[in-house]
Amino acid sequence: MRIRKWWCGMGWVGRAVVSLLLTGAWCLPVVNAGQAESSIASIDRHALVTRHNVELHRPNPLSPLSVGNGEFAFTADITGLQTFPEFHESGMPLGTLSHWGWHSMPNPEGYDLSQVLDDYVVAGRKVPYAADGAFSGGYSPAGTWLRSNPHRLHLGRIGLHLLKSDGAEARIENLENTTQKLNLWTGLLTSRFELNGRAVSVQTVCHPRRDVLAVRIESPLLSEGLLTVRVAFPYAGTDWRNAADWSSPDRHTTTGRMLDVGMDLARVLDRDRYYVRVTWSDGGHIEAKAPHLYEITCRDHPSLEIAFAFSKTPIQHSPPGFSSVRKAAADHWAAFWNRGGAIDFSACTDPRAAELERRVVLSQYLTAIQCAGSRPPQETGLVCNSWHGKFHLEMHWWHAAHFALWNRIDLLERSLPWYESILPMAQATARLQGYSGVRWPKMVGPDGRESPSRVGVFLIWQQPHPIYYAELCYRAYRDRETLKRYEDLVFQTAEFMASYPVWDSERQRYVLGPALIPAQENYGSTRARNLNPTFELAYWHWAIETAQTWRQRLGLERNPQWDHVMKHLARPHVREGVYTAIETAPYTIYRDHPSMVAALGVIPPTPLIDAETMKRTYDHVLEHWEWSSTWGWDYPMLAMTAARLGRPEQAVDALFIDSPKNRHLPNGHNYQSPRLPLYLPGNGGLLTAVAMMAAGWDGAPERPHPGFPDNGKWNLRWEGLKPMP
Repeated sequence: MRIRKWWCGMGWVGRAVVSLLLTGAWCLPVVNAGQAESSIASIDRHALVTRHNVELHRPNPLSPLSVGNGEFAFTADITGLQTFPEFHESGMPLGTLSHWGWHSMPNPEGYDLSQVLDDYVVAGRKVPYAADGAFSGGYSPAGTWLRSNPHRLHLGRIGLHLLKSDGAEARIENLENTTQKLNLWTGLLTSRFELNGRAVSVQTVCHPRRDVLAVRIESPLLSEGLLTVRVAFPYAGTDWRNAADWSSPDRHTTTGRMLDVGMDLARVLDRDRYYVRVTWSDGGHIEAKAPHLYEITCRDHPSLEIAFAFSKTPIQHSPPGFSSVRKAAADHWAAFWNRGGAIDFSACTDPRAAELERRVVLSQYLTAIQCAGSRPPQETGLVCNSWHGKFHLEMHWWHAAHFALWNRIDLLERSLPWYESILPMAQATARLQGYSGVRWPKMVGPDGRESPSRVGVFLIWQQPHPIYYAELCYRAYRDRETLKRYEDLVFQTAEFMASYPVWDSERQRYVLGPALIPAQENYGSTRARNLNPTFELAYWHWAIETAQTWRQRLGLERNPQWDHVMKHLARPHVREGVYTAIETAPYTIYRDHPSMVAALGVIPPTPLIDAETMKRTYDHVLEHWEWSSTWGWDYPMLAMTAARLGRPEQAVDALFIDSPKNRHLPNGHNYQSPRLPLYLPGNGGLLTAVAMMAAGWDGAPERPHPGFPDNGKWNLRWEGLKPMP
C-alpha cells in the first residue's frame, strides 16, 4: 500500500521517469505480437513527432495555437499572444481557461432544480426530470440561470500593443513576414513577424505543473516604445462561445499590489475570486492604464521576459522565470512523447497514411493539454466556451478513454476523483427518481449539479462510463488496490443500472425506458415512450457483467438481482434484418449519430448483439445515413465497429468519410461548424480507434495491427499500446 501511495503521489512525470529507469524502456520498445522481425527496431519518436510540428506562415482565424498542461491552457494568435482577438471571433476564439476558473452570476431568486422538474410516468409511477418543460418558448428564468451557471472564466487576455511608425495602432494586416511554429517535442511556441521594418520574436510556453505562462519578447520596438504588453481582465460571459464580457467594467474589480519585480492582482467577480501574479525581467515596468487593464513596458532593453501565474487561491511564491519554464516544459514533453504508445506510418504507401499520422500526433498533444485535467473537459476544451463551459459526461469517454490504450492511464485517472466527489449528489438524484445507486448527470459544472434540458436529462449512456474507466484502470494495474480504489464507483453505478430497467411482465423482460433519449438525440419528441435503444442495451449488459466480474475479483458472490436483469434484458430491435436505433416508432432516423453500430464496436461482444445482423446494419448505415449531420466521434465509432466485424478496409475508410465534421484543421483540431470550431471528442475518438486498430482488442485476429488492411499498403509500426477491451 505504501508503495502504491508513493507511486501515485509522484505525479505522472515522476512515474514516467522511474518507469524508464527501471524497465529500460528508453531502448526496449513494446511491439505487437506477430510483428515482423525487421520492424523490431524502436521507433524514432523524436522524428515521428517533430515532422508534425505546426507551422503557420499567415494568420488563420481557425487555427490559433495553444500551450497548456491539462489543467490550464492559453491560446494565441499569430503573434504568440492574444494581440488581435477580434480576428478570431468569427473563427476559433482566443481564451485563457482552466479547470478551476468558474463563476456564477448572482442568484437573488434562489433558483434551484426543484423549480424545473417535470413528472414523467414510468411503470405507473411519476419520475421527476429537470426538463423545465412547463415553460413554453425556451427555458424559464430558473432554467436559464441553472443552465448557464456556473460558467467557465476567461482568466485574462495577454497581448502585444503594437504601434506603427506614425503612432497609430497596428492591425493584423500591418504585420509582415509572419511565421509561427509550435514545437511539439518541447511545447514551445515561437512567433516571428516584422512591423515598421523591425523584427519581433515572441516565445510562449506553459509550465507543465503550475498554471504559469512564460513569454520572451525580442525586438528593437520595445526600446522604441512601439511595443508593449497589455494584460486585460473581463467580467464573466455566459454567451455560447465567449467566456468573457468586456462591456461590464463596473461588475468586477481588479486590485493590484506592487512587489519588488512584479505585481499581484486580485480578481473579484461577485462571490468568486482568483489571483494573478506577474513578474518580469530587468527593465520592465508595469502601469495601470484603465480599470482592469495593465501595460508592461521595457524602454531600456531590446528583450523582455514575463511570467504570469494564475491561481484560485492567493499566490505565495513567485513563478519561475522564462528559462526555467521553458526547460520544465521541454523535459515534460520529451518524457510525454517517450513514454506510452507510438505509431509510425512513414513506411505506409496508402496515400492517406501521412494525414492519419498527422491527426494522431496532433490529437495526442491537444488531448494532453485540453482533456487531462482534474475534471472532465468541455467539448471545446480550454480554448473557448461551449454550453457555458460545462462538460458533458457522455462525452468524457470520447475525450479520455484513449489515454488507457496509449498507455497513459494516469491522464485518465486525474479526473476520476471528481466522480467520487459528486457521489452524494448523484445518489440524491437516483433516490429522487426512485432508483438505487447513483444517477450521473449529463451537462454539468464542477459542483456536480445537473443542468435543465429537454434532451440531456433523458440520456442514459453516460451511466456505464465509470465502470468502463475503472475497468481500464484495472487492466493497467491488475491489482487489488485498484479494485478497492474504484469499487464504490463500480458498484454504485451498477446498482442504478440494475434498478433502472422496467419489468415487462407480458414479455418477461426488462426494458430501458420510457422517459429516455438515446445517444442519437433525434428522438426528443418521443422521449415519453422511447424504449430499448440498441447501443444502450449492449452497454447496459456489458457494464453490469463487468461489475459482477469486479465482485468476483474481490471474493464476493455475484449479485443475483444484477444477473436477473442481464438474463432478461430486452434484445435490440431488428427490423427488415437490421438493428434499429430504438424499439419504438420511428425506429431509426437517418441523421445525427448512427449509434446503433457502437453496440459492437465501442462495446465488446455481448450476448445481445449478433455479428451478422450488425454487418447488415453497418452496410445499411453506410447506404442511407445523412453524413452532413454526423459528428466528429461518429467516424472513429464506425471504424471500431468495422474492425470488430473483420472489415479493416472499411475501418480506414470510416476515418476518412467525406463529411463537413470530419475535418482536421492545421492546428489539429476537429472542426464541426462555426458554432463548434473545435471538438475534442473527435480527436479523442480518433486516438481510441487507431490504437484499437493497431494493437487489437480482446479476441482480435492474431496478426499485426488487425484493424488495418493486410494489403501491403499499411506497413505501420507501433509500440507501447494496449489492446481495447
